[in-house]
Amino acid sequence: MARKKKKDLHIGAHISTRKGFYGAAVTASAIGAGAFQFFPKNPRSLILKTNVDWSDARRCAEYSRENGLLSIGHAPYPLNPAAEGGQQDVMVEAMLNALEIVDACGSVGLVVHFGKFSGKDPLQGYKNIIQCTNKTLSRWRGSALLLLENQAGSGSQMGTTMEELARIRELSEYPDKIGFCLDTCHAFAAGLWRGDDWDEVEKRGGELGYFDHLKAVHLNDSLYPHGSGKDRHANIGDGYIGLEGFKSLLASDIVRGIPLVLETGSGPDGTHRKEITLVKQTAGAAGKES
Repeated sequence: MARKKKKDLHIGAHISTRKGFYGAAVTASAIGAGAFQFFPKNPRSLILKTNVDWSDARRCAEYSRENGLLSIGHAPYPLNPAAEGGQQDVMVEAMLNALEIVDACGSVGLVVHFGKFSGKDPLQGYKNIIQCTNKTLSRWRGSALLLLENQAGSGSQMGTTMEELARIRELSEYPDKIGFCLDTCHAFAAGLWRGDDWDEVEKRGGELGYFDHLKAVHLNDSLYPHGSGKDRHANIGDGYIGLEGFKSLLASDIVRGIPLVLETGSGPDGTHRKEITLVKQTAGAAGKES
């Protein structure tokens, strides 16, 4: 019987859109990336982007298809699905605006942080997330998914486990429009992953159905030790996770065929070219050992 061909690893980095969405895709290819992440709008603001160059977005999608590039968009940092009251409507409009842009760029989806809630009843925070995402996805007709990202635990203990993310998706009225983005630094900081126990993480996530809907990975080492709760990224191999930890992750079939994106400091040349090469070499070594 013929052996089933493995999907490719799509390793890349976060790319600036100073040269437009198409320019970001071209830059990704130029540094040897098979994937990239970008901000569809101002990352510091929830103000809607109305001056979108849709032809530029379509060129980005076309170029990515032709060159085997996968991409994801990242929502603005102030976007909080756990927000209450009138603020929730602001979040819904911001999500829809960003989803429309990443969809036009041909992206897999829009990465959104799980959310933070400062009220007395934590359960209300989870209810808010479900309500906010339901409101958004009831109006969303595109192909791009809403990708919920796990959190490190700083400032809020919400969204630090695979159980929470899987449950939010299960309780959604639109589960087919929701996927997950696993941030490796956040997982390490939150105690979800020790760095040397990927097989256990994979087994647990498989039982929960989490990995069935994993659509992207933020590939980041951690500046602080396991369980610190601190969201501080380090370059691959320069943090507490180390190359050995990433070797086990990169050997997994679960991370093939989806964008694996570095959110780390750029190299001396101002790009992630060298780090992408290091990750590819680490993945190659992992493949020989597995």
